[in-house]
Amino acid sequence: MHRHGSFARACATMRRNRGKELLMATTPKDRRPRWIAWLAQRLGTVAWKLITFVLFALVIAVVARACMSTQGTPLQPWHTLVPDELDATTIERSDWRGYVAAESRMFDVMQRRLQREMAPQDRTPLNRYYAGSLTSPAMFGRDWNRSYVLEPAGAPRGVAVLLHGLTDSPYSMRSLAQLYQAHGYVALVPRMPGHGTVPGGLTREGRKEWNAAVTMAVAEAHRRAGASLPVHLVGYSNGAALALLHVMRRIEHGEPAGVTRLVLLSPMIEVNRFARYAGLAGLPAIFGRYAKSAWLDLLPEYNAFKYNSFPVRAARESYLVTDDVHTALETLSRQQRLGRMPPVVAFQSVVDGPVSARGVMTQLFDRLGPHGSELVLFDVNRNRIIAPMFRDAATGWPGPALQQRRDYALTLVGASSPEDPAAVARTRAAGADTIATQAIGLSYPDDVYSLSHIAMPFAPDDALYGRVPSQRGVLQLGAIAVRGERNTLIVTQDSLSRLSYNPFHAYMLARIEAGIER
Repeated sequence: MHRHGSFARACATMRRNRGKELLMATTPKDRRPRWIAWLAQRLGTVAWKLITFVLFALVIAVVARACMSTQGTPLQPWHTLVPDELDATTIERSDWRGYVAAESRMFDVMQRRLQREMAPQDRTPLNRYYAGSLTSPAMFGRDWNRSYVLEPAGAPRGVAVLLHGLTDSPYSMRSLAQLYQAHGYVALVPRMPGHGTVPGGLTREGRKEWNAAVTMAVAEAHRRAGASLPVHLVGYSNGAALALLHVMRRIEHGEPAGVTRLVLLSPMIEVNRFARYAGLAGLPAIFGRYAKSAWLDLLPEYNAFKYNSFPVRAARESYLVTDDVHTALETLSRQQRLGRMPPVVAFQSVVDGPVSARGVMTQLFDRLGPHGSELVLFDVNRNRIIAPMFRDAATGWPGPALQQRRDYALTLVGASSPEDPAAVARTRAAGADTIATQAIGLSYPDDVYSLSHIAMPFAPDDALYGRVPSQRGVLQLGAIAVRGERNTLIVTQDSLSRLSYNPFHAYMLARIEAGIER
């Protein structure tokens, strides 16, 4: 009996186990063919291997970056000192007068700190922070690194707010500010926080403070304009992105655009994708020994109104500004409010290192719709001798783009023919079937094959960036022509040969002037 009971229990247990196996066999997972289960397992293994490889490569890159940062010249006082700027909330609550007063105090403190920190070997003819150098801002009669206002001779006809670019200063907006002043406008040119002092300022200040400064300046423009005068918002590079973002956010929040016209120079709509991950390059800087890894470029500061050194954080913040612009464009498109944008006119070089020129057309203008906007492109010099050396992927797109009808006007400024450097403007008006061609009275210089991102706002006779010899006794960067062997200078030969002025500056001013009169 005992054996029979044990056998019965064993049989019952086997039946229960068999039932569980049958139940499991009927689940969706086990009904899959074996090769699918095998493939899923293999893919999971490959995914983990890929993740491990990426993490390993990232660690190696960070370690290599840390090791490289210990080489070369050490950080200088203008890299380690950080100005005490107003925070974003305080800037928004302030007004123009309060902002400028705080800025003046900050400059005074910064100057004293610099003089204490600078070593005797820092006081050279090419150091902008040495008062006796050829590159000192004092050589220009006025420190154009600071915020300024240009008042018209008579009663104002309008107000313009002009925003400079990244690592730049209010100096870059001087010629445009003078144009607006000559036409009876009050020209307000704010200094973006972190700029105009020392490159170390950009290791702390970013898009929150920049947006706050734009809001403050536009509020001052509205105060001066009242309810009757027009307000123009002008921006260059990163300043153009900030200008566009300011207007779009107002519209997104159900407010009026607040400006009657947007003028953009080399607008930073789409930047190099590396900028998205630029912050990773600065990871080793959390350890003091590797502080130099917080910088993408560490160069002598010989430019009176622009930083040569470039911190990692500035690259990251510039990318985040463009990301904010894309988000705002998507939001307004979804809300069907892009039609509330004021007319936009933009001037852009066909080739542009920091900015995607084609992105300005596809990401911005192709979305705006028909409301009086225009994109002006400056073509490369398609001289029959130099043309075979161009990269078609970078320079071949403007011609086909001009052949398409669009909701906005598209103008291409370039040589009239491969044999003739005289420039013409080829324009397809909004919705037009034909292209109109007009001579502009200017030509490509013999030694220029294209414009550059940094050249757009500067005239050929600019005292610092132009090619026409200056009488000021300063180092004129646009006229530098140094020759020698490569890998000799601590600055790149590209930085010395890059075009720093706009040969078609007069044409650009004439187009902006026409918009002012309208």
